[in-house]
Amino acid sequence: MTETVHVALGDRAYDVRIAEGLIGRAGAEIAPLLRRPRVAVITDETVAALHLDALRDGLAASGVTMTALALPAGESTKGWPQFTRTVEWLLDQKIERSDVVVAFGGGVIGDLAGFAAAVLRRGVRFVQIPTSLLAQVDSSVGGKTGINAPQGKNLIGAFHQPSLVLADISVLGTLTPRDFLAGCGEVVKYGMLGDAGFFGWLEKNGPAMAAGDRAARAYAVRRSVEMKAEIVIRDETEQGDRALLNLGHTFCHALESATGYGDRLMHGEGVAIGCALAFEVSQRLGFCSQEDPSRVRAMLKLMGMKTDLADIDGDLPDADALIVLMGQDKKVQDGKLRFILARGIGDAFVADGVDMAVVRSVLAEGLAARG
Repeated sequence: MTETVHVALGDRAYDVRIAEGLIGRAGAEIAPLLRRPRVAVITDETVAALHLDALRDGLAASGVTMTALALPAGESTKGWPQFTRTVEWLLDQKIERSDVVVAFGGGVIGDLAGFAAAVLRRGVRFVQIPTSLLAQVDSSVGGKTGINAPQGKNLIGAFHQPSLVLADISVLGTLTPRDFLAGCGEVVKYGMLGDAGFFGWLEKNGPAMAAGDRAARAYAVRRSVEMKAEIVIRDETEQGDRALLNLGHTFCHALESATGYGDRLMHGEGVAIGCALAFEVSQRLGFCSQEDPSRVRAMLKLMGMKTDLADIDGDLPDADALIVLMGQDKKVQDGKLRFILARGIGDAFVADGVDMAVVRSVLAEGLAARG
């Protein structure tokens, strides 16, 4: 059964379809968007090896042809060199404004391909077919596209909404356990920021979801997409409520920068650790109870996820250096850091004027626990 979440953004509205087997039906889903029966697919080498033939067959079943570019897998792809390569390849393929670019992969590919579509000929349409849990529940929905800069993550980009999102639950079975659990960082975030009931559901069903329960996975994806869509509809370009989706991300982006955007720390792992840190800071500032940070960590550990700075392999900068890295975050306003903190599980808010001595103390204690 296909479930549909509608992202109601006026003339930029689109559907997110969630089901098993959507890649095999991609042609039927995408064909109504096309003026001519061809698409340009941007993917990565790992996804191409696993799923590109299935996508080609799914498109061909409805008479749609495709040409594809497979980029190297990994966060390091999300920068100027591969972005330039992608845009120039799309121009070589003679992609027109009326054509459709397909982003077929995880968050890196979705962000990069979406940004390429945003700037190509001043904007062409694109379709997201996310293949990772993180991309299905978060980055494929909402129109944030972009690449990283040496100064920080996602600092170059544009808001460019997709025309359609196809979240095929069956491909989640091909993820490594680490990749899947990294995506769970974004799933858990939704419960922490705005739905205590969903957080409670995850406490009961998270381990089964991580172990492969398909019904649990489908529900988690749908509820996460619903929550993100509701927030995006209220605040498309992150002027207010949408900032709540960055719970844990100020810490996460600093940690990703410190670890070189590599395999030492995946984005979703950084989100999970960042959420735990955000709740710890919230408790010390008196916003939430002492039990909340413990409950957050207990649930993350129950699912086998990273929870603390001690879970990151290799050296890390000291607390002051991490705070400097936080200063490159997109949420900096008037030169001041803005944090997403919580009054409790399911009740996040944007906090200005946070006492940085508390943040420094939390970071220093976490670093000291690494031994």
